[in-house]
Amino acid sequence: MGYQENIRRVVPYVPGEQPKVTGDLIKLNTNENPYPPSPKVKQAIEALPVEEMRLYPDTTAAPLVKTLAAYYGLDPAQVFVGVGSDDVLATCFLTFFAGSRPVLFPDITYSFYDVWTALYHIPYETVPLTDDFHIRSADYMRPNGGIVIANPNAPTSMAEPLSVIEEIIRNNADSIVIVDEAYIDFGGETTLPLLKKYKNLVIIRTFSKSRSFAGMRIGFAMADASLIEALNNVKFSINSYTMNCTAIAYGVATVEDEPYFREMIGKIVKTREKTGAALSELGFTCLPSAANFLFATHQTVPADEIFTRLKKHNIYVRFFKKPRIDNYLRITIGTDAQMERLVEVLKEELCNI
Repeated sequence: MGYQENIRRVVPYVPGEQPKVTGDLIKLNTNENPYPPSPKVKQAIEALPVEEMRLYPDTTAAPLVKTLAAYYGLDPAQVFVGVGSDDVLATCFLTFFAGSRPVLFPDITYSFYDVWTALYHIPYETVPLTDDFHIRSADYMRPNGGIVIANPNAPTSMAEPLSVIEEIIRNNADSIVIVDEAYIDFGGETTLPLLKKYKNLVIIRTFSKSRSFAGMRIGFAMADASLIEALNNVKFSINSYTMNCTAIAYGVATVEDEPYFREMIGKIVKTREKTGAALSELGFTCLPSAANFLFATHQTVPADEIFTRLKKHNIYVRFFKKPRIDNYLRITIGTDAQMERLVEVLKEELCNI
């Protein structure tokens, strides 16, 4: 085979479809925020001197790190930033999971986790959720090389109580426990207060969902200073300039606009509850959501058929052809008008089946 033998081969993560269609499109398949970023971002754009683009950005992203630390009541040494939470999570996998024991994470969760374990040759085991898609903390009380829990979980949308997550952290003092809180701003209990008690905890957040910055790519980790130092050491061994100067400036601007942030979160949560009620009237069962999406199954019509029929109306939702969840649809919460159109089309199509 020659050089072919030296090529690393992995099965990549498959993101949500990015439809290339003309006309009206309702895109509810990638959990993007339907509202624009804070107006303060526009001010930051205008204030950023173009001539600075010729210079390398701050390798430590100090302005953004300091802003995040102040916002969450931490020391800057406890914050790490990267190009979206995927970049931060990948760096965490590379940094913290270098042992020989398997890393544990649920069988139904963010599907990038097993991609990184394959890429970095990390042994892992998936831990089955219960029949109603909950975590059993007792399942994680065994030897392991690390633990990853998405809370609220994706794609189920469900959040575990803080007590369940703390029990896992407390009983795995010799392992790094990563809690992926990509959707925590929409519901659930954050593990942030636990940082004072446990040095093995790493919390991951993203600007993509609640702060309308999916296109800007900003993610961050919060942890004990010793773990953040380890993350930076790995990052600087790969690429020192991962966070560009525009992302740093725009990130600071959006964090500083708390009223706008809270207003947009409130709108999405209100629309989520309204849409869930409307879907229930159409025969859907929605899992209790603490995220900016609903995970729904219909009592009689298969999910793949609904998925196909919605696409004919240029309405895109997410369908996972995977064991245990292949009769569910993940539906991102859009604007009120978008969700009303979704319900209208579903009502029409279900009547024709």
